[in-house]
Amino acid sequence: MTGRSVPEWIGKTADTPIPDRVKLRVFEKHKGMCHIAGRKIQAGEPWDAEHVIALCNWLPSDDAPHGNRESNLAPALRSKHPEKTAADVAEKSMIHRKRSKHLGVAKAKRGFPKPPPGYNAWTRRIET
Repeated sequence: MTGRSVPEWIGKTADTPIPDRVKLRVFEKHKGMCHIAGRKIQAGEPWDAEHVIALCNWLPSDDAPHGNRESNLAPALRSKHPEKTAADVAEKSMIHRKRSKHLGVAKAKRGFPKPPPGYNAWTRRIET
């Protein structure tokens, strides 16, 4: 006997918290496997419902304005979750740097300008 189908949960915004009923459905859908470590989550082990594609890396489209939805969630061990979050932020930074370079947006230079060739710091003169 199969249960009734339940419509996919979609958060109203990217900040909408995930309800407990959705977390349980996600856990059961993935059969309790941590999608980062690839192992079964044992009873009593702390876990989170984690976004497979991070919200900061989600490309919005007409049918999915943000990735805060049930189909983008998977269980993850709480000890492994920070590692994936760090990798997601690094990916976002790399994409931003490449996109800025491609679009010609120059990064502001900091510090003092490089001294000219032949500059002597002791005498503060250019030696020829």
